[in-house]
Amino acid sequence: MHKTYCLALAVLLAAVGAATAQTVDAGRGALPVTVPASYSADAPAPLIVLLHTYGRTGAVQDEYMGLSGLADEYGFISVAPDGTPSAAENNPRFWNASAACCNWEGKQLDDSAYIMGIIDAVKAKYSIDERRVYIVGHSNGAFMAHRLAHDHSGAIAAIASLAGADQSVERPVPPHTVHVLQIHGDADTAIAYEGGEIQGASYPSARASAENWAARNGCDMKGADTGTLDLVSTLPGTDTTVTRYTDGCKPGGSAELWTIEGGEHVPELSPHFTRLTVEWLLAHPKP
Repeated sequence: MHKTYCLALAVLLAAVGAATAQTVDAGRGALPVTVPASYSADAPAPLIVLLHTYGRTGAVQDEYMGLSGLADEYGFISVAPDGTPSAAENNPRFWNASAACCNWEGKQLDDSAYIMGIIDAVKAKYSIDERRVYIVGHSNGAFMAHRLAHDHSGAIAAIASLAGADQSVERPVPPHTVHVLQIHGDADTAIAYEGGEIQGASYPSARASAENWAARNGCDMKGADTGTLDLVSTLPGTDTTVTRYTDGCKPGGSAELWTIEGGEHVPELSPHFTRLTVEWLLAHPKP
């Protein structure tokens, strides 16, 4: 009896001391939600939604970036949903993000509304800080992050886009400001740093994507290089230049470009990458 009690107590203490995985359902099946051990309904937590690349799943993207592993340290809730399987070989999953990426089969999907449904489902179950709802996306997921910032500017405080791009099609300026972080390697051959096209649909460069948001947020269009970072483990030293568009911005808006010199489409992330991204997001709440 004593041995059984001690084992049960050890399991309970382990559960208390680490983030726990729970679920929500926004209409396409149950999704794991990582909740920090410190979570209390009396203290609203930030929410970070992680959007995967074309062909990956939320779980694989989270394993690559290690986002949920930081939930306890930074006190945020996270969810990493799955896109829709395509008809291509091995049924790679995708987000219907823009003309360029990646709904090439023309499926009738409103992923913008679906992801907002996920955010609403998390809010219904947990106490979420309305000023600190964030999106992190990679490649196709980064295109989707840009779209969400357009479509739901009132709900989203900031996005971080890795190896994705804004849309080329002119759209009205969103009614609310959004902080935007564009991260891109200048050696990316899948989504080119200088912009390009996919199946005849164009997408802007990394710098243009950042400057588009600087303009929407009313910022001075002259960006300032403010330092360097070490974001990729296979590149020597500090491999990334930080360019900020923060002067003159309307409250709640800014833009920033992290250019990884020699960075590829799926870089070997340094131990600093996700931590710095999370810290950037948390430092940019809604007003």
